[in-house]
Amino acid sequence: MKIIFLGTPDFAVATLDAMVQHKLNVVAVVTAPDKPAGRGMKLQQSAVKKYAVEHHIPVLQPEKLKSEDFLNELKSYQADLQVVVAFRMLPEVVWNMPPLGTINVHASLLPNYRGAAPINWAIINGEKETGVTTFKLKHEIDTGDILLQEKVEIAETDNAGILHDKLMLTGAQLLVKTIEELQNNTLKIIPQTSLTSGIEQQTSLKHAPKIFTETCKIDWSKNTDDVYNLIRGLSPYPAAFTTVNDKKMKLFDVEKIIESHSFEPGKMETDNKKFIHFYCADGYISVKKLQLEGKTQMLVEDFLRGNKL
Repeated sequence: MKIIFLGTPDFAVATLDAMVQHKLNVVAVVTAPDKPAGRGMKLQQSAVKKYAVEHHIPVLQPEKLKSEDFLNELKSYQADLQVVVAFRMLPEVVWNMPPLGTINVHASLLPNYRGAAPINWAIINGEKETGVTTFKLKHEIDTGDILLQEKVEIAETDNAGILHDKLMLTGAQLLVKTIEELQNNTLKIIPQTSLTSGIEQQTSLKHAPKIFTETCKIDWSKNTDDVYNLIRGLSPYPAAFTTVNDKKMKLFDVEKIIESHSFEPGKMETDNKKFIHFYCADGYISVKKLQLEGKTQMLVEDFLRGNKL
């Protein structure tokens, strides 16, 4: 089976590597064009391109996915199947090209958490588990037929970065299993419409829209669990923030303490040596790692050594 892989960041590399290690026939890789970055604005290759070059896999880097040159080149590989992981939206002319279509790996248990930020929203909403789904691409985003799923536990202390790595490894192995079962014709395909039929089921679905700046602003009037989940759900990127002395302070690592108090929500308390606390409706958040606007990210003790609040 000839396979073309489409992906860009590190999350996608884990899946590509699993495919190569299992001797699957990856005939080409499609990834983002090189982009200038860093102080010297030198052209930087995507993580997927670096891996493909190291393993002597042909690389395609189209600016436009509908360009005739790219489509002709893609067609020339005569792939049976395409696999897409963490890549931009594909036009139908691309995802519908191979006889077996295109498989996507999504970091949630579909149909829940369709959208751009499933890892963040699962933690923000206080979920105890999430998972990975392989599915066939179709017109509407994240709505294609489900092929395989695997659950992953979300620990109380997991942040988005930790959960990302868990799902990355699980997704890579699940994708390989999906392709092997596809080759053996043993897959039991489940249409998502069979899981979301009826207005009640559709309205109870949880979604994972793109994260915007407003999403990241902490509302201290909420209960401590909600604030704690928001902070870890946005750590390490893009990071939840509050405002201190008219400057934005991003919080990365915190501890939650549930206890009654008489302070106004949002009240900050510090000894200017070892701790910074922010009060919520039913407790407080103790900051462990932060970044004040214009400063580098640091532990709270190191920050207070050079900054008085």
